[in-house]
Amino acid sequence: MMERVNSRKRRAVGWAALVTVAGVTLAGCGGAPRVAIPEGIPPGPGAALPAIDVDAPGRAAEQLRGWAEEQPDALGIGTLALEAYGYAAAVMAQSRPDCGIGWTTVAGIAGVESRHGTYRGSSVAPDGTVSPPIRGIPLDGGPGVAEIPDTDGGARDGDAVHDRAMGPLQFIPETWQRWGVDANGDGVVDPDNIDDAALTAARYLCARGGDLTTADGWQRALMAYNLSGEYLSDVRDRAAAYSVGTRP
Repeated sequence: MMERVNSRKRRAVGWAALVTVAGVTLAGCGGAPRVAIPEGIPPGPGAALPAIDVDAPGRAAEQLRGWAEEQPDALGIGTLALEAYGYAAAVMAQSRPDCGIGWTTVAGIAGVESRHGTYRGSSVAPDGTVSPPIRGIPLDGGPGVAEIPDTDGGARDGDAVHDRAMGPLQFIPETWQRWGVDANGDGVVDPDNIDDAALTAARYLCARGGDLTTADGWQRALMAYNLSGEYLSDVRDRAAAYSVGTRP
């Protein structure tokens, strides 16, 4: 289970409302032609990833530096974060080719959850670590918020009373304990590392959604990540914008 940083403001909307969302057009910079944002789900896969060795030692995501540096200004995503999303998609393409998750979906979630690791002044270090750590509100059962009593003694989320969502992809401790993975080769499974968090999110989405190249699979995965039609729509809009090389 995941919770958004601003989950108190979230309101659920029906799936029927989502499927009627029309295509959006955004104006380009300096009077450039408007970019049409595709309708529907799943969002497109975005710029194709180059072939990399996903099992390379160290931070294997760095192999995507050239690919990532071609896009950040247009997308509004930092190079390190974009490498993490691309690497997550590349790993899943090899380990779960039946899933078909695109880096755009991981990027869409991270954009909604933490502004790609920059929420409230946080930043992404060269090893992928996001600091200061990003923590959500206490999941105390308040308006629009699930009630989840503490599951980790506050060891990871810093709250010994209620769980809080953690890191750039906003995992709660219990979910991280089950799904967390080391993606940057440092031997630590860290929810505050954008490489680890991006690959963990991709694994979770594939496990919950199955074939994410289908509308049903993509919807199922996103609803498992956060049970909100509004959330699903927000992620879709961001991912669809990234798929055509522009920012939301």
